[in-house]
Amino acid sequence: MRILLLGEYSNVHWNLAIGLRALGHEVCVASDGDNWKGYHRDVDLRRDSLSLWGTIKYLYKLIRGFRQFKNYDVVQLINPVFLSLKGGRIKPFYRYLRKHNKKVFLGAFGMDYYYIQACLDCRTFRYSDFNMGDSVRETWFNDIWIRDWYKGSKGKLNRFIASDCDGIITGLYEYHCAYQNIFADKTRYIPFPIVTSGVSSQIRKPKDKVRFFIGIQKHRSEYKGTDIMLEALEEAQNICPDKIDIVKVESVPFFEYQKMLSGSDVILDQLYSYTPAMNALTAMAQGLVVIGGGEPEAYELQGDNDLRPVINVLPDKESVKKAVIELANHPESIPELSRKSIEYIHRYHDCKLVAEKYIQFYNSK
Repeated sequence: MRILLLGEYSNVHWNLAIGLRALGHEVCVASDGDNWKGYHRDVDLRRDSLSLWGTIKYLYKLIRGFRQFKNYDVVQLINPVFLSLKGGRIKPFYRYLRKHNKKVFLGAFGMDYYYIQACLDCRTFRYSDFNMGDSVRETWFNDIWIRDWYKGSKGKLNRFIASDCDGIITGLYEYHCAYQNIFADKTRYIPFPIVTSGVSSQIRKPKDKVRFFIGIQKHRSEYKGTDIMLEALEEAQNICPDKIDIVKVESVPFFEYQKMLSGSDVILDQLYSYTPAMNALTAMAQGLVVIGGGEPEAYELQGDNDLRPVINVLPDKESVKKAVIELANHPESIPELSRKSIEYIHRYHDCKLVAEKYIQFYNSK
């Protein structure tokens, strides 16, 4: 099967490509590398500038590049906004892909119209990026998301592609909830792919202090909840200074990030999530323990009843601080949690196993 994976979020498509290639399929990954993160790709679709001249150059680059995106059995989009353009300008590129390839699938892997809609109803989720219970979170970044995705051209594009495409793959519990009720006949949940072969998986056994890792994306800290997690972590360190080390990393390329992650014991990630996403899953593959999203609903969707390694916290500072202090005071619990983290990734997220599920879904449509 010839497969084009278009766009990138957090190495999802590159990891999937490794799994698909291991099964004997021909795969091309075309993306911008997820901007500054610099993930691998076969065809580079980076946009150099947002200026008028930069836009003209980028459009020319895309028009030339898209000539090779023909005659694929499957084209998969990372998101409705799979290019660095406004929603209205992306639609002709989507139509081109639809016309010149057999099947097109949409990935529900990140921010989009249907996810925002599910959050804003204040019923689908107890908490999320956009709501706390029956109250909408009023933040500057949510105003931007709602303007662009819910009311703007991105939302219009999302609704068109979701209705028109052959199938929709959801990568997390939250995204599955957002799409399942509306597009039940063509939506499939498939776990995110993680490369396990060649990964140094090490069961963590802290000797002195427990090393807690937190990655900060400067412009997304409040949105991801890492601002609150960092406060909780620092307050816990003030209470237990002889038991806690903090490794804080801010907006570094993926491969540098990986090196800094590997020497830690615990990672804090995704305060408002029900599910561990790519960052946490990648850490779990190495044996790190996760403090973050691990709600029962997410495990149930996965089909798991006996392996629940994530230390689930509520979206507030005290819940996070309590979890950090508990681990710092009982480091003897970390090796078993670390072992379970590694097992969980191999059981559900190994890129080859995930790729097999993708092929089954592609063939069903």
